[in-house]
Amino acid sequence: MPSDEEPRLAVVTGASSGIGAAVAERLLRDGWRVVGISRGAPGLAAENFAHRCADLSDPAELRAAMEGLRPAALVHAAGLLRNAPLGRLDSADGEAMWRLHVSAAAALADLAVLRMPDGGRIVLIGSRTASGAAGRSQYAATKAALLGMARSWAAELAPRGITVNVVAPAATETPMLRDPARGAVPPRVPPIGRFIRPGEVAALTAFLLSDEAGAITGQQITVCGGSSL
Repeated sequence: MPSDEEPRLAVVTGASSGIGAAVAERLLRDGWRVVGISRGAPGLAAENFAHRCADLSDPAELRAAMEGLRPAALVHAAGLLRNAPLGRLDSADGEAMWRLHVSAAAALADLAVLRMPDGGRIVLIGSRTASGAAGRSQYAATKAALLGMARSWAAELAPRGITVNVVAPAATETPMLRDPARGAVPPRVPPIGRFIRPGEVAALTAFLLSDEAGAITGQQITVCGGSSL
């Protein structure tokens, strides 16, 4: 989305690693100005990049991180994965995922949309497991909720030309994939014979933020490497 003046601002959560970091790097290459929000500092040094440290599960820290920002785009990529089968569900894990995936997304969008120019963009990073996966019901529930929110916001914001979409990857080669805290459910390699690459998710996200994607809104687009076939 080119500008005749300074680069447009994109706020990207989870920018310290994984998909969030890949999105931030891609947008910088595309000429955006990026503010990354994450708990850890990203290993990214660029003229048009700034980092704000925040635990997005904390409403006060989230509001402080958004203070003074007027984003043309919001990408919520911060994520947490905890697995457990029915009968051994951990309510604390479920609440933590809901706060980060759903409550934080709602709070971020609620703040951003008041300052976002017409023609702005919101992308939520979901998951292919939103349609259901054994041993991942709590995680799947939070990601399924993103689509309901995205479609509702898309309907509300369409008159302003603001689009809202969900990018839903299958197992992606990120630190989350190797996190022992995710539990005993192993990631499944997609039929293409490898995990999804963060740069592939970032490329689709960047397109959805572009002028060319102005007619795409309220959609969940899956990057699954054939896992949905």
